[in-house]
Amino acid sequence: MSISTSLPLGGLGWALVSCNDYLEIYPENVQPTDKYWSSKEEVDATLMAGYYYLREAVETYLIPWGELRAGCVSARGNNTLQRFEMKPTDKILNKWTPMYKIINAANLVLKNAEKALGNDDTYTQEELNSHYCEAYWERALAYFYIVRNWRDAPLIIEPFETDELKFNVAKSSEQVIIAQIKSDLKEAIRLDAAKEKFNTTWETKGRATKWAIYALMADVCLWNQDFNEAITYADMILNSQSPQAPRFMNKATHTSWFSMFNPGNSNESIYEVQWSYDKLSGGQPQTNNLTTYFDPALTGYKYQYSTKMLDDFRNDYRSIRLKYNTGIFDNDLAVRTMFGGFVTEQSNVENFENATQAYCWKYYGGTSYNTKRLNVQDYDCNFIIYRVADVMLIKAEALVMRQAGKNEADNQAAVDIINQIRHRTNLDDSEVDSHSSLHDLMRKGILQERIMELAGEGKAWYDMLRMGRYTDPSGECDFKQLFVNAVVEYNKGANESWIRSVLSNTNAWYLPVNATEISTNSLLVQNPYYL
Repeated sequence: MSISTSLPLGGLGWALVSCNDYLEIYPENVQPTDKYWSSKEEVDATLMAGYYYLREAVETYLIPWGELRAGCVSARGNNTLQRFEMKPTDKILNKWTPMYKIINAANLVLKNAEKALGNDDTYTQEELNSHYCEAYWERALAYFYIVRNWRDAPLIIEPFETDELKFNVAKSSEQVIIAQIKSDLKEAIRLDAAKEKFNTTWETKGRATKWAIYALMADVCLWNQDFNEAITYADMILNSQSPQAPRFMNKATHTSWFSMFNPGNSNESIYEVQWSYDKLSGGQPQTNNLTTYFDPALTGYKYQYSTKMLDDFRNDYRSIRLKYNTGIFDNDLAVRTMFGGFVTEQSNVENFENATQAYCWKYYGGTSYNTKRLNVQDYDCNFIIYRVADVMLIKAEALVMRQAGKNEADNQAAVDIINQIRHRTNLDDSEVDSHSSLHDLMRKGILQERIMELAGEGKAWYDMLRMGRYTDPSGECDFKQLFVNAVVEYNKGANESWIRSVLSNTNAWYLPVNATEISTNSLLVQNPYYL
């Protein structure tokens, strides 16, 4: 479906449920009424719909987009995205309309929320500005997903409110869209109205707080190679003295580290998409399929780790056993290396050396180290988009790249960050140091740490792709080759020579425009790789 035909007309149908909790929203496509925008609750409900659409995108889009091409998380069977065989006529994974639904909800708020200010005496300017901050964040995040997957796309900052609106919109360049994203986030920061916390934990971690705005801005700046800005915005979280700021878990036991994933909404979390079995939407509990997708014991499971990821996790745990001179499995030491980040098919974890397959434990692990989410009531795990360790590694990457590895102090600061994350899970120092080559700092240091720490969290492809876009002024580090080699190492869903051939064309790094969009929008131009 095209952008125009997939958007709820006016985007206002959901708000008729008079609900301020997106866990309970069930959007319907209905005509907006003339009396809409009469209260702050209607503004809030429209914002909630944006979060709802983000949640609807996690299973079908955000995980495949962020993981499968990298290959660290591998899909079972023949997956055209993982095999780099996407076509414009494919039905799902080249659709950008889920992101435009989020954008339309944000656009509606940004254009119309002020009407509610005039109609509702209880609605304050401070509340309006807070709503604006969330809308700017929603729009920025959705466009950031679009940019990283399509590079160029239509830039739409006016809402679709009637069926008379012109739907033919040409692509804008990545540079123009990034400028809009940064403008939105800077305006949200300028308004100084984003909340540090909400009344409930799920809202604090599941709505756009000040911290979520800073995290997204740091990520966008890193992608755009605005390295000093990336460091500045990362530090707004990492150096904050506010008691409400999310905090890095410095020393983790298995139980404390895994609490980020079950039950979730930990103090380290910045933003995660929310589900709750206890909440109802359309009369149904709010569960998801993430447990069934990752648990190999369940019929129809979709994902497992690649053989390279199994080797990586195994090597990490070997190093812990050597460091602590223990010959037996110790769950207090194996924080992210066994029953933390991954688990194998071996029933006896002490025999994991013989394992041939590995699985992402984050989505189906229970509250104790070796029990699973067993019942449908437990199938409501959240999906983390930002947490503090991620922001720390964003800063580390920006430190190295702002002088292309030539500044030892920056390099050392980056290595210190990497080691801080490793030490909390009982791992030794990274093999890189401040004197390492730029290639090693980026591949063996930062990228490797992101792959392991953020495994299964929808980051790996974007991390590899971002590094492939860098250039080294000295010419010593070939970032494009670093990128291609990393993909080849992990992605065994396609032949190595095929992957190298495809990725030699930078246009192939991005998805095709869906054929339906091309047929309904005469101004769109296809990504030249897919012509």
